[in-house]
Amino acid sequence: MKKNSTSRRDFVRKSIVAAAGISIIPRHVMGGTNFIAPSDQLTKAVIGVGGMGQGHLTYEGTKLLAICDADANHLANTLKKVGSGVTGYRDFREVLQRPDIDIVHIATPPHWHGLMSIMAAEAGKDVWCEKPMTRTIGEGKKVVEAMQQHGRMFRLNTWFRFKDNFYGMGTPVRKLKKVVDSGALGWPLKVTISGVTGFNWKFYWVGKENLTPQPVPSELDYNMWLGPAPEKPYHPHRVHGTFRGYWDYDGGGLGDMGQHYIDPVQYFLGKDNTSPVKVEVDAPEQHHDAIGTWRKVVYTYADGCQIILDGENKDKDAAYIEGPNGKIYNGFKSTIPNIEGLINSIPDPEEQITVFSESVKTRKKFALNEENGHRSCTVVNMGLVALRLGRTLEFDPVKQEFINDEEANRLINQPMRTSWAY
Repeated sequence: MKKNSTSRRDFVRKSIVAAAGISIIPRHVMGGTNFIAPSDQLTKAVIGVGGMGQGHLTYEGTKLLAICDADANHLANTLKKVGSGVTGYRDFREVLQRPDIDIVHIATPPHWHGLMSIMAAEAGKDVWCEKPMTRTIGEGKKVVEAMQQHGRMFRLNTWFRFKDNFYGMGTPVRKLKKVVDSGALGWPLKVTISGVTGFNWKFYWVGKENLTPQPVPSELDYNMWLGPAPEKPYHPHRVHGTFRGYWDYDGGGLGDMGQHYIDPVQYFLGKDNTSPVKVEVDAPEQHHDAIGTWRKVVYTYADGCQIILDGENKDKDAAYIEGPNGKIYNGFKSTIPNIEGLINSIPDPEEQITVFSESVKTRKKFALNEENGHRSCTVVNMGLVALRLGRTLEFDPVKQEFINDEEANRLINQPMRTSWAY
């Protein structure tokens, strides 16, 4: 295991110098810009192996060369699991400086997602990132810019728009999109996401107030774990399995499941290039540090379409999708006659790249990439800002900022600790 304490500025400078050195030019550059021979074995590193990162160890089409974690126990246990040929690191910047790694998997808490994705792009790596894509709207915009500026491929790790049955619908999203595209439901549409429609909001992700500071365990590099987040006294409830309950690191149940649930909705409503224009919230007043629960969040688009998050499961008869001419319920039950016949009569949606190794080799965008991923994550983050402030907010989807609300706009680009600032 290796350790490094270079600053972000030092990292950027060293990366530029390294890229200029003939002896360590990445092999995917040696055959021309972004060249990777179809027969080449893609290589990867996984950053964050204490939870979701375990699933990233064996994802398709790649050879694992490195893992990284701020917790020495997580690192040691995973090194035993993966065997020889894999190097462990405590500082992810050393991973990014390796010229033999093609793809970086980011499975850290969300407060790291944006910054690590940007730094990986600067280092010439393609990125496979856990959801939510970023913790703030501003970080998402910067990730989009970085991927485009450096010509990198990006995959967000929520897959329901292109594979697997979609929670309570019991069917792939492709069928929902075909019905919506057919016009059989009419327009505008209302989508209700609740336990009634088959989507459980995980309200056990709440924080604790007035935590008593405790000693940092010897195995944890707490300063590195915090990274760009505000420096606050250590308490075990702030890290690892319960970090989602604190605004500094995530967004509670909405932050955890929101992009899983909302990204497919953006897709089948045809909203991948825009955002809602208004968000309304019904929730108890939120603590400044510890995230609480909420009752209802309503998003409205410019054309009148709505997404309703019913945290109380109050509407017991709610349809998942409702339009002027029909409804689709939990379990894909519908008021549309012969809905399966309708689906079979409609051409399938446009083909997408759904294997990331193919995206990396062809340099063609993955199905859920930095652009549409940022838009669906923006829906989540709009709701989180409205919950923190406890009021209705209006949003400009083009400028990607709140309208006439300076306090809300300050939460778009939140301060980072000086050593990690952009």
